[in-house]
Amino acid sequence: MIKGAAWIMLFYFLGECVSSFIGRLLPGSVCGMILLFLALSAKLVNPDDVRDVSRTLTQNMAVFFVPAGVGLMASYDLIARYWMALLLVTVVTTAVVIAVVGLTQDKLEKKM
Repeated sequence: MIKGAAWIMLFYFLGECVSSFIGRLLPGSVCGMILLFLALSAKLVNPDDVRDVSRTLTQNMAVFFVPAGVGLMASYDLIARYWMALLLVTVVTTAVVIAVVGLTQDKLEKKM
């Protein structure tokens, strides 16, 4: 598990570096996940090395939502003021994501 955690932390660090280099256009964690995906796809990293750590992290995903929930509670006044705009953005972006995923899945199934 230590080797897997080291791989994940390395790619997180590299993602933060890339994010700083491109002017924080993408969050470092997202850049790190993309880099890890590319390394796994190119067989530079063995999937078995990160499997146990990734399973542990995804099984305990609820812990990662605690800081976000606290942040929402701390921003209650701001949310109460702009709730309609937030609701509209949430509904529209959810619909767009559902449509894109559906179309992508449809095209992938046709190729198979």
